[in-house]
Amino acid sequence: MRHQATDLALAPASPAPAHPVSAALGGEQTVRAAPRPPHRPDEARAEHPTEGRTARGPLARDPDHDIAATVDAVLTEHLTLRRAEARRISDRFTADVADRLVDLVRRGGKRLRPAFLWWGWRAGGGTPEHADAEAVLHAAAALELIQACALVHDDLMDDSPLRRGAPAVHVALARRHRARGLRGDADAFGASAALLTGDLALVWAEDLWDAASPCEEARRRARPVWRAMRTEMVAGQYLDLYGQAAGAPSPSSSLRIARLKSGLYTVERPLHLGAALAGADAHTTSALRRAGRCAGVAFQLRDDLLGVFGDPARTGKPAGDDVRQGKPTHLMALGLRLARVRGRGAARELLEHALGDPALTEEDLDRVRSVLTELGAREAVERRIGGLAGEALAALEEAALDGAPARELSALLYAVLGEPAAGHHRPGGAPRDAAALPTR
Repeated sequence: MRHQATDLALAPASPAPAHPVSAALGGEQTVRAAPRPPHRPDEARAEHPTEGRTARGPLARDPDHDIAATVDAVLTEHLTLRRAEARRISDRFTADVADRLVDLVRRGGKRLRPAFLWWGWRAGGGTPEHADAEAVLHAAAALELIQACALVHDDLMDDSPLRRGAPAVHVALARRHRARGLRGDADAFGASAALLTGDLALVWAEDLWDAASPCEEARRRARPVWRAMRTEMVAGQYLDLYGQAAGAPSPSSSLRIARLKSGLYTVERPLHLGAALAGADAHTTSALRRAGRCAGVAFQLRDDLLGVFGDPARTGKPAGDDVRQGKPTHLMALGLRLARVRGRGAARELLEHALGDPALTEEDLDRVRSVLTELGAREAVERRIGGLAGEALAALEEAALDGAPARELSALLYAVLGEPAAGHHRPGGAPRDAAALPTR
C-alpha cells in the first residue's frame, strides 16, 4: 500500500536481454529529460500569473513543453472552484479537510500519471491544437486527485507520520484535535477525518473527470478504463493489506500485488486512458499498455528494494518499515523461497520472525539485509527489474512512434525505471541520477 516518495537510486539493474532503442524513439535518438513541475508551483505562477489558465479556448501554455506545469494550472483552477463550494457549506470543513487536501495536492508530486495520459493521447494521434486537448488535460489532472486519495488512505493504513515533507493528514488532524482541546481520542478523530479527506479527493477526482467533456465517442472509449483503474487500485491496496495479515507471501502473489498497486494505475492505465481518448489503433494501444505494465511493475520492485536497502537521507523515509509492517514484497517472498529450497533453516527463521515485527532494531534489519543479499534475493529482484525495463522499452519500440511522443514517452519510462536497462543507453549523456526523481 505504500506510495511514499522514493529515491530510485540503487545499484543498476542486472543485465537483461538487450532491445536497442531504435530510431523510432526520436529519430536521432535524443531523449529529453522527463517534464518536471516547479518545486513550489505557486512560485512559478507568481512570476507568470496569467499563464496556464484552462478556461475554454486556445491553450495558454503548450502542454508538450511542460505538461506538469499545465496540469498544475488545471488543478489550481479546479481546486479553487471546489474550495469555494466547500466554504459555502462550512468554514470548519474547509479549513480542516478541504484546505488540507488542497495543500497535499499542490505541495509535491511529479505529475507522472498525468504526463503518461497526455503522451498516451499524443501517441494515439492527439495534438495540442485538437478540440479535445483541454478536456484531455482535465482528465489527466483528475489522476492526481486519485493519487491524493491513495496517499491519504495509505498513510492512514500504514500509520505513516510524514508525507511530502509535512505531517501525514491523519497526524495533522490528530494534532489539531489536541491543540483545540476537543473531546474524545485525538488519534481516532485524526483517522476518521483523514478517511473523509481521502474520500473527498476521490469525489473531486470524479468531478474533474466529468468536467473534462471530450467528445462523446472519446468519453465512451475511455470510461471503462477509468472505472477499471479505480477498482484495480483499491484491489491492490486490499491485497497488500491482506498479505500483511496472512504472512509468508509467494513470489507470484507478490508480483500480482505489485502490478495492481503500482504497475496498472501508475503507468499502464494512464497510457491506456490517453490512447482510448485519442482513439488509438489496437496495435499502438497494446504496445503502450505492455510498456506501461512492465515499467510500472519494475518501479514497484525498485521501490520495494529501497524500502529495505535505501538510504533514508536520500529516500526521505525510514529504511526497514516494509519489513516491520510485514509488507508482502517480492523481495521478501523471494528471500523466503530461496531459504526454503536451499535448506537454509536459520535464514528462513530469521526472515519469518522479522516480517511484521514492529520492534525490529537497526541491528536486526542489518541481519535481514545480509541474509537477503547472501541468499541472492536482492540480485534476483535487480535482474527482474532489468528484464522488465528491457521489455518496457522494447514494447515502446513496437509502437513505432516518432517525434515528440516517442521522445517524451521514452524519457518518462526512464524516469520511472530509475536506471536504463542493460543495452539501453540514454543518448546525449550518462543516465540521470534517479535520486532526483521523487515519484510520489
